Amino acid sequence: MIDKLEMFIALANERHFGRAAEVCRVTQPSLSSAIRHLEDQLGVQLVFRGSRFQGLTPEGQRVLDWARRIVGDMRALKDEMRTVHSGLSGNLRIGVIPTALPMVADLTAPFTARHPNMRVTLLSRTSAEILAGIESLELDAGITYLDNEPLGRVTQTPLYTEFYRYLCAPTSPMADRAQVTWSDLVHEPLCLLTADMQNRRIVNQHLAEVGVRIAPTVESNSSIALVAHVRSGLWASVVPMRLAEMFTGQGLRAIPIVEPEAEHLVGLITAKRDPQTPVLQALMDEAAKLALRLR
Repeated sequence: MIDKLEMFIALANERHFGRAAEVCRVTQPSLSSAIRHLEDQLGVQLVFRGSRFQGLTPEGQRVLDWARRIVGDMRALKDEMRTVHSGLSGNLRIGVIPTALPMVADLTAPFTARHPNMRVTLLSRTSAEILAGIESLELDAGITYLDNEPLGRVTQTPLYTEFYRYLCAPTSPMADRAQVTWSDLVHEPLCLLTADMQNRRIVNQHLAEVGVRIAPTVESNSSIALVAHVRSGLWASVVPMRLAEMFTGQGLRAIPIVEPEAEHLVGLITAKRDPQTPVLQALMDEAAKLALRLR
């Protein structure tokens, strides 16, 4: 039953029989057969079928909710039993918003040092993708904003407060200022993160609060791409302080943005579970220690 539920979750995530079979490392006929057997066992149709996957039935959507709970509990049980015998081990998948990537080693370095049998996979994701990944069991945890948009049913561990900087080349007209205001950015040639990124929505929000609307000439879902354009001297950007600090020693200027000096809380989120798996509890404990160091 657990194997069939795993295959059903994969099909719901991939929305394609072939891709789901690849994820589960089985043949497509084997996966289709498993789904049919699951339907027979439960006595309901789970999937609308045609020449290709056409979605879940209402019963299938309800079964998906149960499947995720059951499979999540089974994975937690396996983690706990493995911990009893050999300590923490396995692979931890963490989705991270791009603006938090500069600090993530502050969390993973002490965590892996304390638990040397753990492997960590870090994936750059939007805040929405992180929530969806945790819900679908494709991610174990995420690092995202805690106070700007609804998070739903997750456990939160605050890490640090994000502040914002105007990042520019030394040749920028505002490069010698001690501070700039959000209103000052109205005529600046900006490169910013794409609109699907919560950081961009935050920037737009604070600009709108002072009556400023901008149309950046360059957008990217990569912070590194933004910095590369700033280094050209043709653009400036609005980036989190921690990202800006990585490049201020390389000739760029990072100037505080005030009126207001906006701040947003970033932290670790995991699926809400009681008790937590030993691995995730250890990660949350490490996150709490990091938060104390960053105060």
